[in-house]
Amino acid sequence: MFMKNCWYVAAWSHELKDNALVGRTLLNEKVLLYRGHDDNVVAIEDRCCHRGAPLSLGRLEGNCVRCMYHGLLFDGTGACIQIPGQERIAPNLKVKSYRVVDGGRLVWIWMGDPALADESTIPDFPYLKDPLWHGIPDYLHYDASYLLIADNLADLNHIAYVHTNTLGGSEKYAVESEAAPMERLDDGFRLTKWHMNTDLPPFVRKFERKVTKVDRWNTSQMKVPGYFFLESGFSPAGTGIREGNREGVIEFRNFQAMTPETDGTTHFFWVYMHNRTRDIERIAHSLHDSILEGFHEDKVMIETQQKVLDADPSFKLKAIASDAPLSHLRWLIEKRIREEAVAA
Repeated sequence: MFMKNCWYVAAWSHELKDNALVGRTLLNEKVLLYRGHDDNVVAIEDRCCHRGAPLSLGRLEGNCVRCMYHGLLFDGTGACIQIPGQERIAPNLKVKSYRVVDGGRLVWIWMGDPALADESTIPDFPYLKDPLWHGIPDYLHYDASYLLIADNLADLNHIAYVHTNTLGGSEKYAVESEAAPMERLDDGFRLTKWHMNTDLPPFVRKFERKVTKVDRWNTSQMKVPGYFFLESGFSPAGTGIREGNREGVIEFRNFQAMTPETDGTTHFFWVYMHNRTRDIERIAHSLHDSILEGFHEDKVMIETQQKVLDADPSFKLKAIASDAPLSHLRWLIEKRIREEAVAA
């Protein structure tokens, strides 16, 4: 079961170019995404109501898409507006349509009741539109539930072990880092962790060689059903970053969105951004490659975890102290799903 009355990332905006018809399963539903000739993005059911052929195998014609099995033409509302060789079109010849918003970098979709879709509730990651911040958007597919990916992100201690030689830099992060009290939010949580007088992790040492010991911080925020925002950085050790001195800081901004494909698979959209003023492209590519290496470390762990859990549905997960953020997030998701079921 999924939350439906909320916004999900359906695609990066750049995916819908050159008359592309993008077929994507979202929350167990087949969805076709395309950009019409009027530059508006459309999301309709990726299944012709005539014989079930995928419309993503069709042809874009203006703002409409033609099924290339028997030639039915559908507009952006999902209505069939033309049948070759037939004048009358029955009113029930239509496919489902979805509310969709093109935010400029991300395409957002509302999978629930369209009457409840409120664009003001779309999660905001302002750095995507800020010309001072630079990063390379990317996508991964997981053979695992979005909940397991969210669990992974909610507990930053995993970077000490899963990413010892990449993003973490040391197993000491799990025992030496200090966490501020978790802020419980109505739609998620916010948490800051500090690791003082430590070494730069390998992914930063690739382009920063002047700084040795640093004070490190990670401020993570997660929102239901599956959004992760991270403000992180490094300051020369002992220069007072906790007191507000930002001289000499190296900082990053990270956005990750988990959109369920099926009960056990997930679309994962992400970008890792920097605000350096020199070697902008080189650093952006270096960060992208390093973070992707770290994500593949996560992916092996999480996809294997999914197989282990699938093999024994009776197995019950147990909690430890550092699970407070993920437990709160899961509780909120389950609460929202129950509320939607009651309302329906």
